[in-house]
Amino acid sequence: MRFLLDDEQRAFAHSLDALLTAADTPSVVRSWSAGDHTAGRALWSRIADAGVFALAVPEAYEGVGPLPVELAVAFVELGRHAVPGPLVETVAAAALLTEPGLAKRFLPGLASGEAIATVALDGSYALDGDAATVLLAVDGDGDGNGNGGGDGELRLAHGHGPVRTSMDPARRLTRLEAGGEVLATSVTAGQALVRARLATAAQALGVGLALLDRTVAYVRQRSQFGVPVGSFQAVKHRLADAKIALEFARPLLFGAALSMDPADVAAAKVTACEAAYRTARTALQLHGAIGYTAEYDLSLWLTKARALRTAWGTPSECRELVLSGSARGGSALSGGVLRCS
Repeated sequence: MRFLLDDEQRAFAHSLDALLTAADTPSVVRSWSAGDHTAGRALWSRIADAGVFALAVPEAYEGVGPLPVELAVAFVELGRHAVPGPLVETVAAAALLTEPGLAKRFLPGLASGEAIATVALDGSYALDGDAATVLLAVDGDGDGNGNGGGDGELRLAHGHGPVRTSMDPARRLTRLEAGGEVLATSVTAGQALVRARLATAAQALGVGLALLDRTVAYVRQRSQFGVPVGSFQAVKHRLADAKIALEFARPLLFGAALSMDPADVAAAKVTACEAAYRTARTALQLHGAIGYTAEYDLSLWLTKARALRTAWGTPSECRELVLSGSARGGSALSGGVLRCS
């Protein structure tokens, strides 16, 4: 099966790219990293107006979804522009708040962008708890593998602890405080985890594509021995390897968005995140010393590629899920090719 985006999906991607290019996201990222959320919230509202968060919310609650393929398209562009904030966590929250009473209470705000959600599973750190307006915690056996089993208690946290930064300064981590309103005593986090991994994979693919584009432009203008660095065969090979890895991740991503099988999504996540991480290493090497400089914009994507690699499931966890899915025969993907049923 050959998967291609249709004209409407490509137009959606182009419109998001234009919106985010005009927003000067590097400056937004730097402000967000410093704890100033003003520009980030304004950008969040524009992204919501473009319909991104509505893609994760059912029509009954003022959304247009769930539309996983379109959501993947959107998150590729969000990653390409290194947009900060709990983007993936808001998608995961929409999957947790499916009970009609909770959906009516929270989902319209998430779809419109008026609310920003973050999620902590089993006592883990929540992303951007200091910026979120809806802080959700899942306590107990909430299925850490995305298989759909295991129940936990869903509560609305009333605050957060001290802020910590990860390797990516724009990813501000907090532990949600104990207590708060109990929203559900038995909630399955499996579907939320699957959607979060899909969005993370798409975001990582976009990060990798941005790193590749920036590095190609750099080696064309940087010269050694009187010629552009990009003309060296070794440099061409490194960039070609990065390009191939990213392009191999693309069909896995959109194939997983079609099937939404946990094993397929895990395969897409590990492939896209490893491709982005490999591209980051190539970009850093080919930029030389300037690539290590925090003031240089490349660092915004370098650190994000590393952080996304382990977000919502480490490579080993995702590989284990892929193997278990293949053993069950439930995966729609085989060797990176989408099988028609």
